[in-house]
Amino acid sequence: MMSRRKGSHYAALFCFLKALCGLALALAAGHALAQPAPEPASGHSAKQVVTAQRFMLAAAHPLAVEAGYGVLRRGGAAIDAAIAMQIVLNLVEPQSSGIGGGAFILHYSATEAKLAAYDGRETAPAAARADRFIGADGQPQKFLDAVVGGKSVGTPGVLRALELAHAKYGKLPWAELFAPAIRLATEGFPLSPRLHNLLAWVRLPGRDADMRHMYYRDDDTPKPVGTLLKNPALADTLRIIAAQGANAFYTGEIARDIAGKVRNAPNPGDLSEDDLKQYRAKQREPVCAPYRQWKVCGMPPPSSGGVAVLQVLGMLQQLAPGKLASDPIPAAHLIAEAERLAYADRERYLADSDFVSVPVAGLLAPEYLAQRATLVQPNRSLGRALPGSPPGAALAELADDASPELPSTSHLSIVDADGNAVAMTTSIEFAFGSRQMVRGFLLNNQLTDFSFVAEQQGKPVANRIEPGKRPRSAMAPTMVFDRNGQLVLALGSAGGSAIINHVVKTLVAVLDRNMDIQQAIALPNFGSRNGPTELEQGTAAANWADPLRALGHEVRVIDMTSGMHGIMRTRNGWSGGADPRREGVAKGD
Repeated sequence: MMSRRKGSHYAALFCFLKALCGLALALAAGHALAQPAPEPASGHSAKQVVTAQRFMLAAAHPLAVEAGYGVLRRGGAAIDAAIAMQIVLNLVEPQSSGIGGGAFILHYSATEAKLAAYDGRETAPAAARADRFIGADGQPQKFLDAVVGGKSVGTPGVLRALELAHAKYGKLPWAELFAPAIRLATEGFPLSPRLHNLLAWVRLPGRDADMRHMYYRDDDTPKPVGTLLKNPALADTLRIIAAQGANAFYTGEIARDIAGKVRNAPNPGDLSEDDLKQYRAKQREPVCAPYRQWKVCGMPPPSSGGVAVLQVLGMLQQLAPGKLASDPIPAAHLIAEAERLAYADRERYLADSDFVSVPVAGLLAPEYLAQRATLVQPNRSLGRALPGSPPGAALAELADDASPELPSTSHLSIVDADGNAVAMTTSIEFAFGSRQMVRGFLLNNQLTDFSFVAEQQGKPVANRIEPGKRPRSAMAPTMVFDRNGQLVLALGSAGGSAIINHVVKTLVAVLDRNMDIQQAIALPNFGSRNGPTELEQGTAAANWADPLRALGHEVRVIDMTSGMHGIMRTRNGWSGGADPRREGVAKGD
């Protein structure tokens, strides 16, 4: 039973959200929005840094933060809060993440002074073949043709990853952590402006019948902002998983329904009940490297995020040994040049290390990064960079990958009262995933994160599709430690393959420029993915276009919807920041 005090607290928050949904979110001067579609911006609101002494949380929706806050107030651990927050995000931010998708989790145990990485990335079905997304004409399918339906669905992994981390570090019972989402799914929550805008963006026939019934009116327009949305099917699903554990998702009636949905969907797939039964999350070793006086740590493969972020920082340390210049033009030039070199390596080498030999140590070797940094000129862009030849890699053996990675992703950061921390990036890939809803949740389209082409000019692509393989990701949950091993930062972002650049921007702002976490998150987004240098539309960064063009950059000024949420240690405790481009908040005690 919910206490009267707790019930009134949720009621007050509900009223606040409903009022918020009735307002147009204002665009804050000097900052901006959004990544290219499919995540159009719902608005941009200025946010203030949040401070607390005991614990802190930040995530993409107030109701998810409230669920995690309640867990920490009851003495729960960071991983307990992460579970409660993820399950609520599944309900209130269905376009971005959920139990039908996957996640990468960094967990820091303060008592053990140990960082662990949990891999809940989706896997290709056992029946998957390399030509999965090749059309009848022998050419790669158009992206949306591959996305919508069952063919793009990989075996979901988020529940197994959360279960694995909870078994070791959780304090509260598993079932208790599902209660906030079950209550909201049963009683309803207000449809937000951002979700409404994204629903309007999705065009027929991309919505299946269950998705249409949940979110649309009879005329196929989205239900109005502020509509009380209920999801009884998801509530029933969550009750089963809460009572029986994650195994209830991977076997039995839920697994049967998932496999049936995939196989009977338009563009049918081949995910089977046995694929679900055999799925296992993995604990992996984080990748870490020094940046000035700090140690920065991230996810290893199959995510490319950790390696690429560390490569950029390693090159910046060579290019600007003290700290980056305060003048934004030379700083943006150096950062973008380092990023294009890292992305070139990413396209050549990064993939699931259980299937491909990924030269992680070579890619992060200081002497290799020093050599790569010499390619950067202070007054002229490289244009398009070529991959390097890191120690332990044979350049001629692999071809480059050009797989699309478009956002629908979410990130949450947590530090609990004992100093344990979670940085978790979670995704169903595209907006609303494969557009297939089963038992109240949407299924991912993560298999489109594989390269559509298995080889080029007779050379295999590292990120090609193979049975049981995990597609490469750019997700980059990140933690930073000081010289004494004390946790300084926990952060990460949404944003598709641009996640790497969003994380670099925020780290540089905090570590080189001494900004607080909210200031750093709100800074304009920019960077290069080894193509044009991208500058965030509607921000001060747009004014950098001509000076960067004068340095030889091809420039695109675009919407860039990051989804950065971070926590930073202060002298008195913690500060939290939420991305003003989204609806999230930070909160603590």
